[in-house]
Amino acid sequence: MEIGATPARTAPAAVIVAIDGPSGTGKSSTSKAVAARLGLSYLDTGAQYRAMTWWMISNGVDVTDAVAVATAAGKPVLVSGTDPDRPTITVDGTDAAGPIRTQDVTSRVSAVSAVPEVRAVVTELQRSISAAAPNGIVVEGRDIGTTVLPDADVKIFLTASPEARAARRSGELTGKEAADVATTRDALIKRDAADSSRKTSPLAKAADAVEIDTTDLTLQQVVERVVGLVEEKRAAV
Repeated sequence: MEIGATPARTAPAAVIVAIDGPSGTGKSSTSKAVAARLGLSYLDTGAQYRAMTWWMISNGVDVTDAVAVATAAGKPVLVSGTDPDRPTITVDGTDAAGPIRTQDVTSRVSAVSAVPEVRAVVTELQRSISAAAPNGIVVEGRDIGTTVLPDADVKIFLTASPEARAARRSGELTGKEAADVATTRDALIKRDAADSSRKTSPLAKAADAVEIDTTDLTLQQVVERVVGLVEEKRAAV
């Protein structure tokens, strides 16, 4: 290169972003928006555990029987689409995006996801998807920064008050599954306790994660904060 010439521009380094936190903190909306903004892939790991739970229910597996769940854990074939604008998930070739969001699945997913054999299968899938993302990926869940991708470039832990979380989650429910905020709040707290106390990969904040309380922030404000952290990381590479 000639002296004084401008160095050729290179594409931003691939970056892995882990966004963890309990339900109702804005993980999905934030993760998809950040991925779309930065040209990254996107993975909703919670959808994978929901898909596993839906398969168990649909195939007559007693989800309260950990041994039965463990035995069946390797049977379903989960495929996750990583386009943040159109994320998809199929189970054995069947579109599961709708069925996995029912209250029946929601009430049982903690039990299924607590089974070590289930977590082993899904964690391996999550790691392979992340490794294959050409430009990097935003992965959202509950144990991404601590267990699934402990070497993630950027780790975020979203929090919010139980009331704010319940209001957001209630707003997502429609029809027969619409619930009042108090009922939803109680359900969220119960799930938090279950996810935080499980022996295998509990819901937890990584020691090096940046915590963002979304209670009084707009989605755009949260997205800007996360994008800023990712851009800082890229610039330092």
